[in-house]
Amino acid sequence: MEFKDILRDLRIEKGLTQEELAKALHFSLSTISKWENGKKLPGYDSIKILAKYFNVSGDEILGLD
Repeated sequence: MEFKDILRDLRIEKGLTQEELAKALHFSLSTISKWENGKKLPGYDSIKILAKYFNVSGDEILGLD
């Protein structure tokens, strides 16, 4: 599974919209949207923030597990 799909699934599991996730993590809505549409990948620091927020490993959020 690709990062974009993993992020979308994790967000939906928490019952969040893209906008709610963006606000919770202090990212822009366009950043979340680009990640979920596969137009952009997060940097190292963003991966750490996402992994911590969703309580998963960096490998898991990147689809390496």
